[in-house]
This record gives sequence, C-alpha cells and structure tokens, in this order.
Amino acid sequence: MKRTLLGIIFLAGGFMACDRTNNDPGYDYFPDMFYSRAYETYSEHSGFPDGKTLREPVEGTIPIGMLPYPYAKTDADRLLAGKELINPVSPDSANLQRGAESYKVFCMPCHGSLADGNGLLYKSGLYSFKPASLVNDKMNAVPDGEIYHVISAGQGVMQEHGSIIRPEDRWKIVAYVRKLQEQGIRSNNQLP
Repeated sequence: MKRTLLGIIFLAGGFMACDRTNNDPGYDYFPDMFYSRAYETYSEHSGFPDGKTLREPVEGTIPIGMLPYPYAKTDADRLLAGKELINPVSPDSANLQRGAESYKVFCMPCHGSLADGNGLLYKSGLYSFKPASLVNDKMNAVPDGEIYHVISAGQGVMQEHGSIIRPEDRWKIVAYVRKLQEQGIRSNNQLP
C-alpha cells in the first residue's frame, strides 16, 4: 500500500514538473504575481498626458532625513559655510566609530585610509588628479563647516556627497577627519 501511494505521488509530481515548452517552467503557483499587471518602469502609459510610466517626484519633495543644502559649490559659499556651520556632533567613541565607517565607504577610495590623498583610485591610476590630503597644516586650520561644505557640495573635481550621506553622518566624518589630523600631528611630533 505504501509503495503504491509513493508511486502515485512520484508519478503525479513527475507530470506536474514537466515543461510544456523549453521556455515554460510548468505550473504557475501564483499567476497574479508571475504575470504581473504592473507597468514596467520605462514602458509607455496611456493614463498620463506625457505617456511615461516613470514619474518625476513632486516638485519640492524632500527625502526623509535629508534637508536642502543652502550653500552652492562656490569658494564664497565654502568660506561662508565655514563661518556659519558648527559641528553639533560630539567626538565621542560612538560618533567617531560611525564617522570611521562612513569615511571608509565614501572617502577612503579617494583620500586613502590615512586621509593623505593616496587612495586606491589614485594609486591604481584610475584617477588622474591626486585628491587633497586631509592631514596637513592647511587642512588643520580649516573650520569644520568648510569640511562639511566640501562633503555636501563638492569642490573642484570632487562631486557632492550631500545627496547620499545623511547630514549627521557628514558631521561624524568631519569629527573622524579631525581625529586623523590629531593622530598625524602626534606622529609628526614624535619624529626625531
């Protein structure tokens, strides 16, 4: 009896698993999901006047957690940001840890692990311009707001990162860069 039942189940499973054609997997368990009635992203749509399925965000829409950055990518605005913006983040271990993680993701490929401008993209030859060193006397004198501005709006060939890094994480990166600068000063003072 058990063998007969197992044989029937095996035979039924075999018939259900057979392809109807080489491109058809057989039975569709959830046809509403398998054959979606949704429009593809770049397909035409007759319900909109412009005929496009992909819609632009409503004008003035701001993503959650992001604020419009009021300064432009100019030297005048960079200096103004340096005067007006003050780092609200305390350099405690949790903030420095988050700043280090964000630095590794967004900054280290160009500026390097030591923030000296010798990142992988430059050393490998993929990037023809050497990124700025963040651990020199010139950068030590720059206010936190200017560093935040350069991360947010970019400078020179560096593109803006304000659209992909949350404001509080940008400040944590600034705090982490300050820690790297402090370590660089200490190591330089220890040289004979």
